[in-house]
Amino acid sequence: MTGRIFDVKRYSIHDGPGIRTTVFFKGCPLRCLWCHNPEGIHGLPELMHLESRCARCYACEAACPRAAIGRAREGAVLIDREKCDLCGKCASACVYDAMQLAGREVSVSELVEEIERDRIFFEQSGGGATVSGGDPLSQPAFLEDLLDALRARGIHTAVDTSAFAPGELVDRMAAKAGLVLCDLKVVDDAKHREFTGVANGPILENLKRLAEGPAEVWVRMPLLAGVNDGEEDIRAAIAFLGSLPTIRTVGLLPYHSGGFAKARRLGTEASFRAFEPPTAERCAAIEADFRKAGFLVHKGG
Repeated sequence: MTGRIFDVKRYSIHDGPGIRTTVFFKGCPLRCLWCHNPEGIHGLPELMHLESRCARCYACEAACPRAAIGRAREGAVLIDREKCDLCGKCASACVYDAMQLAGREVSVSELVEEIERDRIFFEQSGGGATVSGGDPLSQPAFLEDLLDALRARGIHTAVDTSAFAPGELVDRMAAKAGLVLCDLKVVDDAKHREFTGVANGPILENLKRLAEGPAEVWVRMPLLAGVNDGEEDIRAAIAFLGSLPTIRTVGLLPYHSGGFAKARRLGTEASFRAFEPPTAERCAAIEADFRKAGFLVHKGG
């Protein structure tokens, strides 16, 4: 069994308990306008150009067999993405790592071997492996095989998902994951459609399923000024989560602009917007509201 990932981050401390190794899957059904991992949205590999690392040596231009790379008048590297066939030769030629392919095929056994290198940190900290994205449920067969293999080796597993998926798939995943990290963007359906491109009905229903299932569930909520940080939005989120008594842990994630910078590297910035986080005072008030309602609150994860 093979799947497509775009990154593996070791020594992660914001994706579940303890020290973790986080695997990022390609593919996501949502189109959040603030996505902090835009290279995880599409299922296929994508070419990223990191201008800050580019020495303008033009080795990439010489290496490209499709003449998809050229130069602007002022010397900047230009990519014709319609010509690019993602062969990766430009990335191989770039000694500065300014050209990168986001997305690679990997087998379950290769990934497990890579994760097991960090076992000592898992055992000492109560950590494990987290599967994120994108959305891992976009590659269900690969996800399930990976969870089975990690569980067989005694490694704690967490799955970070939007839960926008068929209920039976969510049930199967929850039966195999030790922890589910589930996003709750905004409870209002019209807002959810506006900012993510999909209805939130399936997500809310799947959160109810998860609350009744075998896995521990943490909810993570990104916070964006003018999107979901209003009094009414927070009251609605607390009321909904309060109806699910087995879910008591909430992570609050103030917006940061790193995703927009990545979108520029991908040439997809037109599909995103720059937002602002709520003020520190507003974030503190939101945290206080959740704590007052009886939730254990994590900031930043």
